Amino acid sequence: MKLLIDAQLPRRLVRDFAAAGVDALHPLDLPQGNRTPDAELTAPALREGRIVMTKDADFVASFWLQRRPEKLLLVSTGNIAKDALRQLIAANLPQITAALAEHHFVELNRTALTIHA
Repeated sequence: MKLLIDAQLPRRLVRDFAAAGVDALHPLDLPQGNRTPDAELTAPALREGRIVMTKDADFVASFWLQRRPEKLLLVSTGNIAKDALRQLIAANLPQITAALAEHHFVELNRTALTIHA
């Protein structure tokens, strides 16, 4: 699994995912950093087969209207401490990985993982 983690999510997730064997990239790793426009985040995701992980509703609209990005992991936890988010992702990583292997849009909230058709 390859991820592109959106700017509003902590960069520390890149290291967490790497430790779990997941290839992850954050906008801070790109030339424009956190100022990278959404359209320019979608391009490497499409080119490199990356799943966009975001809290941003704009990506959801783009997914439904244009199927861009091709795969989306929406984090809909509302405000959550960084450590709590990291623990939530770690606890659900096997289910997230399995869901995204079969589906294009998966949503993670504090209590469930939802697959959108």
